[in-house]
Amino acid sequence: MTAVGRALALAAMLPCLAMAASPAMASPARTPARAPAGAPAAGHARAQVALALTKVTPKTLAANSRIEISGAARNRSGRALAGLTLRLRYSAQPVTSRSQLDQLASGQQTALPNVAPQQQSLAQATRPGVTQGWSFRTTAQQLGLRAPTGTPGVYPMRVEVLNSAQQVVGGLTTFLTMMPKQRSFKPVAVGWVLPLIDRMHRANDRTFIDDDLAKELAPGGRLHRIVEAASTTGTPVTWAIDPALLDDVRQMASGDYFVKPPGAAKAVRKEKSKVAATWLTSLKNASKGDPYFVLPYADPDVTALVRRKTTGDIGVAFDARNTAFVAQILGRQPDAHVAWPASGVGGPGTLEQLAKYALKDGGSFLMSSSQFENPVTGAQPNATTALQTHLGAKKALLYDQTITQILNEGARSASRALMSEQRFLAETAMVAAEAPSVQRTVVVAPDRLWDPADGLAKNLLTYTKAASWMREMPLRTIEAAQPQNRVFHGYSDSYEKFELGDVHLDQTRAIAKRAATFKAVMTGPVKISYERAVLRLESVGWRTSPGRAKRARKALEDELRGDMDLVRVVPPKNRRVLMGGSSGKLPVLVENTLPDQSVRVRLVVTSENTAKLKLGELEPNDAVIELGPGERAQRWIPAQAAGNGNFGVRLNLQIPGAGGRTYGDGETITVTTTGYGRLALLITGGGLAVLFVGVGVRAIRARRRRKAEAAGDGSTGMGSPRAGAAGAGLPGAGFPGPGIPSAEYSGTPGTGLPGTGRPPGVPAGPAATGTAPGTAPAGADAAGPAGDAAGSADPRSEDPAAVPGPADGPAAGHGQHGRRDGG
Repeated sequence: MTAVGRALALAAMLPCLAMAASPAMASPARTPARAPAGAPAAGHARAQVALALTKVTPKTLAANSRIEISGAARNRSGRALAGLTLRLRYSAQPVTSRSQLDQLASGQQTALPNVAPQQQSLAQATRPGVTQGWSFRTTAQQLGLRAPTGTPGVYPMRVEVLNSAQQVVGGLTTFLTMMPKQRSFKPVAVGWVLPLIDRMHRANDRTFIDDDLAKELAPGGRLHRIVEAASTTGTPVTWAIDPALLDDVRQMASGDYFVKPPGAAKAVRKEKSKVAATWLTSLKNASKGDPYFVLPYADPDVTALVRRKTTGDIGVAFDARNTAFVAQILGRQPDAHVAWPASGVGGPGTLEQLAKYALKDGGSFLMSSSQFENPVTGAQPNATTALQTHLGAKKALLYDQTITQILNEGARSASRALMSEQRFLAETAMVAAEAPSVQRTVVVAPDRLWDPADGLAKNLLTYTKAASWMREMPLRTIEAAQPQNRVFHGYSDSYEKFELGDVHLDQTRAIAKRAATFKAVMTGPVKISYERAVLRLESVGWRTSPGRAKRARKALEDELRGDMDLVRVVPPKNRRVLMGGSSGKLPVLVENTLPDQSVRVRLVVTSENTAKLKLGELEPNDAVIELGPGERAQRWIPAQAAGNGNFGVRLNLQIPGAGGRTYGDGETITVTTTGYGRLALLITGGGLAVLFVGVGVRAIRARRRRKAEAAGDGSTGMGSPRAGAAGAGLPGAGFPGPGIPSAEYSGTPGTGLPGTGRPPGVPAGPAATGTAPGTAPAGADAAGPAGDAAGSADPRSEDPAAVPGPADGPAAGHGQHGRRDGG
C-alpha cells in the first residue's frame, strides 16, 4: 500500500515537475484567449465530441459533500461514432500552485491519475449531430478527496469521452474547491473594478451610426447585466466610466434622436428612449456608496497618440468640459483617481501622459499584472506596487491577468460561464493557500468590453462576498497598502501592431484640422462642435474593428464637409462674369446658411493673371464679413483689365487674424473683358441706328424722284398734278409749305413768273423765266441734301413777294417742288 500511495503521490506531482514557464504576456489589443478549460491541449485536433457543463454542486466542498457534475455531449464529427462512453478522471490530491492549476486547465490528459468507478454510455450521441445529457453523482468520500490541513484545497475534475477503441475523443476540465474544518489562513482581499465602456456609436454629436446601444441597455443586454449584478449583490465595486458612453445614453434619453448608418441615404428618427432613461436611473442607484473614476472621453488610444507624438487630444479628452457631465448624471463628483491604460499595458510615454492628467491630484495606475515581475524577494505577489514618473513615484494597482482572462472566457456561453465560476473560485482559493499566513490582495478588472453570460457577473460578485476564503474590499483600501518592489517590463514594440493604425490616425488628424478651421470662424456661442467627434474616432475601441472605423470616419468627414459648405462664396451662374470696358467692379456674394451659428470670415479675391487683370483690395472693414444664421453679404471688387480675354479669378474665405489660413475649398470663376463699357456701346449703337435710318429715308426719296421723272408728268406723287392747284406737297394760298411761311409769299397771276420782289443777288435765268418740262432747275444738284435738311435752300424763302401765281403751269410748279425734293 505504501508503494501504491507513493506512486499516486508521484503521479499527482508530475504536473509540478513538468511545469512550463508562465504564459506569455497577452497582447494589449485584445487579450488572446487561453485554451478554454476542457479544450484539447495545444496542437491537438478538434474534439469529435463536444462537452458542455450545465451543473456543478456544491460550490464549496466539505468532507461529507455529495457531488454532482452534469452536462451534455454532442457528436460533431459528421459521422457515426460507435461505442461512446463517458468517464470521470480526477486527482485525490489538491493542486499545489496556481501555475499547476493553469496547466491542468489546459486539458492535459495524463495529469490526472484517478478514474471514478462508474462510466456512462452515450448511445444517442453516437449519431452525428445528436446531443445527449450526462451526469456524474458521487461524494467526496467516494472519491477520496483529502483537503490540506487548515487551507483550501482545489481538485481538478476531468470528464472524458471514449470511443470503442478507448481513445479520448472529447473532454473538459473543471475544479472543485474544499474548505477544511480547521482554518489557518488569511482570507484574500478582493477589490472589483467594473467597466462601463462601450464601442463608439456616433460619428458626429448629432447622429448615431447604429442603434446597437439600445440593445445593450435593455434587459438582457451587456450593460444592463453589469449594472444589475452590482445592484443586486451589494458587493463593493469601483466603477470605471467612459464619459462618451454616458453622453450617448443621455442623448438617447433626453429626446428623439437620429440614426444614420454610414452610406445610408437619410437618417431615421428614433423616439426618446425609455430604456436609456431607465438604465441611467439604475446606474445611479447601483453606484450609490461605490467610488468611481472617469476615463478620458471616448477612451482614446493614448499609446498610439504618444507613439505618433500627437498628444494634444489626450488633454482635451481629460478636460472637464468633456467629463464633468458624468458627475451631473450621478449627482456626485468622482471619488477615485485612477489611470487605466488600454488593456492595462503601456510604456513610459503613455504613463507620463496619464499621470499628467489623471493623477495630478494623486491616485494610482490600474495595470495588468503581466507587465510586472514577481517580487524580487521571492514573496508572493500582491496587487500594489509603484512606478516612477516625472511627477514622482505613483502607485500602481495590478489586476490579476489570469482572473481577467477567466472572466473573458465566461462570455461565450452558459457552459463557459459555469466553468469560469468554478475556475474563479479555484484561483482565489489557491491565492489564499499559497501563502496562508500572508495577507494577499487581488484586484479583479474584467476587460473593457466585458460581455458576461447571463448571471455570470452576479454570481462572481456573490461568491466574492460569500466564499470563506475571500473578503470583498474597496479598491481604495487595497491602494493604501504598502507597495511591493516589482520590476516593470515596459512596453514592447511588438505591441504596436495592435494599436490604431497610421492610416486611420492620419485621416482622423486631417478631419481634426478641418474641424478646427470650422470652429475658428464661429462667433458668439459655439453650437456646432466636432471636438468630441474627433475623440471618438481616436477611441481604443476601434482597434478590433478597422472596417467599422473606416465607415465611421467617412461618415464624419462627409458631415463636416457638408456643414462647412454652408458658409461659402456663392459663384455666379455658369461661374462667369462679363466686364465691359477696361475697368469695373466684380460682384462677390458670401452666405451663411448654418441654422443656428454666426460666423466671421475674410473675403480674399485673387487674379490668376495679374498682368492682364488686376484686382483692387477691399477696405479692411469690408473684407471681414460677419454673418448671422441665414444671412448674405455682397462685396464689389475693383478690377482693371489690360486687354480683352477670359481670366481666372479665385474667390476664397479666410479665418480673420489667422495669418491667411484658408477656410473651405473656395471657388474659381472666369472674368470676360471686352474693352468697351456698356455706356459706350449704347451710344455707339444709337448713333449707328440713326445713321442707318437717315440713309434709308434718303434712298426712298431718291427712288420716288426717279420714278416721277421717268413718268414725265412732273408729278412727284405727293400732291395734285392740276395746274395751279395746291397739292399736299405744294403750298397754296393760306397753306404754308414746309419751311415756307405763307404770309411771306405773293405772286403775279398768269405770268408764271415771280413777283417783282426778287431777292438781291439772284440772277434772272431759268428759275425766273420758267423751266422746260422734264428738266430739273439749275442748281438743284448743287444745293444737296444739306439745303433740304436746313429748309432754307430755296432763295425765295427770303423774298416775301415770290409766290407762284395762278397762271403758273405745271413746269413752274414742278420746278419749285422739284427743287425742294432734290435740293
